[in-house]
Amino acid sequence: MAMTFSNQILQLFLVAILILFVKIASSEEILQEWHVTIDRTINPVILINGKFPGPLINATTNDMIHINVFNDMDEPLLFTWNGIQQRLNSWQDGVDGTNCPIVPGSNWTYVFQVKDQIGSFFYFPSINNQKAGGGFGPIRVNNRNVISVPFPKPEDEFDLLIGDWYPENYKNLAYMLIDNFTIPDWILMNGKGPYLFPSTKVYESFTVAQGNTYRFRISNVGNQWSFNFRIQNHHMLVVETEGSYTNQIVVDSLDVHVGQSYSVLVTADQKAADYYIVATPKMANTTKLGNLVGVGVLHYLNSSTMATGPLPSGPDPYDVQFSVNQAKSIKWNMTTGAARPNPQGTFNVRNVTLSQTFILKGSRVQDTYGVPYYIVNDVCYSHTDTPLKLADLMTNGSGVYELDKFSTNSSNGNLRHGVFVASGNHKGWLEIVLKNDLDVMDSWHLDGYGFYVVGFGDGDWTPESRSGYNLYDPVVRSTTQVYPGSWTAVYAYLDNPGMWNLRSQSLRNWYLGQQLYLKVYDADPNPAKERPPPDNLLLCGAFSYSAPPSLPPPPSSPPAPVNPSPSQASSTHITWNWVSCYSLEKTLGIHIMDSFTSDSFLFVIRLRSDLLSLCCMRFNCRACVIVICIVSMLNLGQQ
Repeated sequence: MAMTFSNQILQLFLVAILILFVKIASSEEILQEWHVTIDRTINPVILINGKFPGPLINATTNDMIHINVFNDMDEPLLFTWNGIQQRLNSWQDGVDGTNCPIVPGSNWTYVFQVKDQIGSFFYFPSINNQKAGGGFGPIRVNNRNVISVPFPKPEDEFDLLIGDWYPENYKNLAYMLIDNFTIPDWILMNGKGPYLFPSTKVYESFTVAQGNTYRFRISNVGNQWSFNFRIQNHHMLVVETEGSYTNQIVVDSLDVHVGQSYSVLVTADQKAADYYIVATPKMANTTKLGNLVGVGVLHYLNSSTMATGPLPSGPDPYDVQFSVNQAKSIKWNMTTGAARPNPQGTFNVRNVTLSQTFILKGSRVQDTYGVPYYIVNDVCYSHTDTPLKLADLMTNGSGVYELDKFSTNSSNGNLRHGVFVASGNHKGWLEIVLKNDLDVMDSWHLDGYGFYVVGFGDGDWTPESRSGYNLYDPVVRSTTQVYPGSWTAVYAYLDNPGMWNLRSQSLRNWYLGQQLYLKVYDADPNPAKERPPPDNLLLCGAFSYSAPPSLPPPPSSPPAPVNPSPSQASSTHITWNWVSCYSLEKTLGIHIMDSFTSDSFLFVIRLRSDLLSLCCMRFNCRACVIVICIVSMLNLGQQ
């Protein structure tokens, strides 16, 4: 009898702890409906819900995102989520190697989790050069309340999407990009033209109050130009980049390369007036390209003084060493938590053992007819009508691509066309050396991962170059610059199985062939390792009229949206909590028995042991460990 009472006390105590951690682990569902159209007033611009840029996705670590995209354009459409890792779920990555496009007049819902991430990111349309026509927008992934941010909460946050803009119809770029003289001739800030420029109808402006500090989330959503960003008479404190908190350094100007995102803190510590916000291209002579300067305004409350006079000067746009030195100075904050409470530096590269090295040279060649191609190790990527991921599902890739057909560490100058797919060792450390054979700036992006930027160097890379790597506190990000005639080295831990795009972020380079796919395969059939195809899987290419193979039962649908109260009308969040969501019972095999006591509402949760790992997929690992421990102890107490 005493043993029974003791077991009951133990159960109640452990369940109370469980409830506490379940509350911490609870996530939210964010639901958005997008209607994507083309505004043809002047040149075609891609709008989402009538706006350019598109709507903000404002999420918190581990939230589930549902984006129902209605394609009201006259061409196929895909969206990709730059920097969102799509843990175990490359089915939602939104590039042509993973997804069939959304055809005109139809809709498709992306469903993905911002698992174990924080930071500043953006989305954009990924096929048919549509990125040059707009359709992009910001993504914020905020810290959970239980994890401290390593700086005081700012008064407000501003999303600032800056990018170059082609004057031509983006639909004609397929031909124009072949002409090396076709270049963007504007830099826009949140889709708006430069301040005081004669043809600008509206410019971007941010209102601040004297003495307050603000967070600017800056992304380069452009197609070709890196830019230097600065605010007249104001310093900036760099605090975050693409999901990593950085060492906090003060800068007067910041280089942001194509596809990159940063957070900076700006304190309104000047007299009440208006001040220029400026973005100027790198490796370009703006005296000859006058429109290629983005200009906005930092407006102080009660200011009666317009921003006038010359723009604040920045570094020499051709001073590569300035940019390299700044890049090396931006390092990982090793002591702060981010998506998890443990310090970022807990997982580091100081003593890793490399399992693979890729040496990838990006260069430009011409065929016998003078047509230019951008290549990786001599290979110009050939697009397929059938997504690689779909081909894997249907035929293990047969008939669409051949795995490891092309070299990942050598080139001989002979142009080849093909579907470049390289295998990565699951849970191995991959070193990627990105070489830029061009005389212009380039940047590379890897979907599915954040990589450690361990080194920059001039000329050729050799194994001896590793002696100069920063293995102590290299920053972790998903897009890195590669300077002209130089190399950049990164380390990636391949713990995220799937099919992942590795590409140049320059639209011209990407479109004309400078990309490949990294296939990371986990032979373990446990569905918690990699998600099965979604139940709304689109078919196309060789499998347009096929039925997908038999799949495991899909997870139950998310709860239907509810009508918010007037005070909640602006929110698109629906709380998803274990104790109130019965669809989770079907998904995880959780049986909930509720009973009242005099002072608490207790929930006894029994989990099937073979489904515990699914808990880890949906919730943070700390809570999952607590659940596993509690269930184990409860089972012991019942024996």
